[in-house]
Amino acid sequence: MRFVKQLLAVAAVALVGGQSAAAVEGSFFLTLVIGAVTAVLGVVVYRWVVRRTERREPAELGLDGCGARVGRGTLIGVAMFAAVIANIAFLGGYRVEGWGSPTGALGLLGFMAAAAVTEELLFRGVLFRIIEERTGTWIALALTGVVFGAMHLANPDATLWGATAIAIEAGFMLAACYAATRNLWVPIGLHFGWNFAAGGIFSVAVSGNGESTGLLEASTSGPVALSGGAFGPEGSLYAVLAGVVLTVVFLWLAKRRGHIVPRRRRTAQAPATATVTR
Repeated sequence: MRFVKQLLAVAAVALVGGQSAAAVEGSFFLTLVIGAVTAVLGVVVYRWVVRRTERREPAELGLDGCGARVGRGTLIGVAMFAAVIANIAFLGGYRVEGWGSPTGALGLLGFMAAAAVTEELLFRGVLFRIIEERTGTWIALALTGVVFGAMHLANPDATLWGATAIAIEAGFMLAACYAATRNLWVPIGLHFGWNFAAGGIFSVAVSGNGESTGLLEASTSGPVALSGGAFGPEGSLYAVLAGVVLTVVFLWLAKRRGHIVPRRRRTAQAPATATVTR
């Protein structure tokens, strides 16, 4: 029951925040404000519902040191996406054509913050964490990664390959990041840094949601394997490779730190035998 309550509570915040942002589309200031409020409200609601349903403090979303952890994750996400873009640009698949829109980037700042927080709370904070308790790290990572990728099939320019790429480079990677750190702040920062770098800095399509207006005015071209096509660079083989590398690194750290939860095995209990004394 706690699974359903937590999922519904965070999903409600994500839904209301998403609908509110869509209603003010075109106003960078309102989008920024609504995104920030949605992100904060998501954290508040998650902490509240975990306390109510599990009778504990949500250590995975503790407030001590949260800023440094988010910052660390953001740097990793931005650096990861910048490396992907650099490789695509080296082969002529990405070209900067001038300056874009600072106000557009500010609007995306709020929107991406809300998306990163609510999606990480849903997929890593609720789904992965609770499934891992029952099945172990490996099965939880595989299941939630596939579901995360499949969710992106609803996007306007989604493709089966794009959803598969997201499952590998983001679904698996972000779950591995949580397993390594055992807190949600680093994967939230990583998710935000990746998305904001894509839309807010390099102005490319994010997960098949159409072109973004960020700090740079740019264009992509070339085969899907190189540029990702209409889905965006997340559908590029470079992005998949980057995600695989980070997934391996995070899982190595998780194993080294003793954070891998083994699969729970049912032990058959021998039937009780009655002892008859004569």
